[in-house]
Amino acid sequence: MRTLSGLAVLNPGGRDPDQSFADGPGEPSEKVHAPINYHGYAACTRGAFYRTAELAAQHESVLLLLRNNLDDARRAIEILKARGCFIAISFKESGTHQVANLLSRPKRIGLFREIAAAADLCVSSTADLLPLYDAVSKRAVFVPTPYPLEFESWNFRQPLENRRGVLIGTREFSVLSRNHFLALATAKTLATPITVMNPDGKAGARALEALNFATDQLNILSPMNYPSYLRMMASHRFVLQFDQSSVPGQVAGDTLLCRIPTVGGNGAIERIAFPALNGHGHGFDELAALANRLLKEEKFYQDQVEDLEKISNERLSFGAVREMLRKLLPGISAG
Repeated sequence: MRTLSGLAVLNPGGRDPDQSFADGPGEPSEKVHAPINYHGYAACTRGAFYRTAELAAQHESVLLLLRNNLDDARRAIEILKARGCFIAISFKESGTHQVANLLSRPKRIGLFREIAAAADLCVSSTADLLPLYDAVSKRAVFVPTPYPLEFESWNFRQPLENRRGVLIGTREFSVLSRNHFLALATAKTLATPITVMNPDGKAGARALEALNFATDQLNILSPMNYPSYLRMMASHRFVLQFDQSSVPGQVAGDTLLCRIPTVGGNGAIERIAFPALNGHGHGFDELAALANRLLKEEKFYQDQVEDLEKISNERLSFGAVREMLRKLLPGISAG
């Protein structure tokens, strides 16, 4: 007999602690994981996030996340099947470059095929991975990661007059598909202040110094907790990125909570929420032109903000994604 409702998201052997969302998404906090990414699937259904299969098996449906150690996932699926759970699987890191790295060894490919064949469903947080799942599984669906847009405590909107400058959405020089250097180089040409996060200390500072920004244009910030990061993001006019990693789209999801546009990026959230601004099929020169329009044309800017709010509420809110999951997974309530 099942004792807990909602979806269990299982990350076997992961570092994130167990976390219940029985009371909803909670308040923004630096002490617990925000209800975003894969935690968002659990939160929008009032489920929970776990590290052990035994706890996850208290739920009727379990979303099993695949990490580098696929042996953990194989052991977990054996436990869950023995308990009669409905099992869905998904890659925890689902950028195309991340999945390619995970499946770069023959043993891992074999384990992935075994796990996918045993699962009842593959839930892909990006549409680009559907062909891979379809090749090895019974059924695969694309479900975007949800954001708690209905909850006022997660609305980080700032008045328009308080928004100034551009935030660079990516952070890594070393991940080639992020195109971090190109985004920074383009931002340098914009007549506006630029903010960039530097998670790499002195090495990152040297790389940024090599770009030779004017001292009064570039603002370099160190990593901060998530609520502080969102408040900082919301003070900008928009976010710019040239990421071509086909990720779920947390950067764009963060901007939804701030109600500001994202220019560029080909992630799942970008393609849904920003049809005129995303980087899927748009050249970097086109994205630079769009960034200039957002800086200079008030009506164009206002139109993009209105569009992102309408689209995200209809397709990316907790209620919208919960309804998608309810039709796919047993044990998910309608409200």
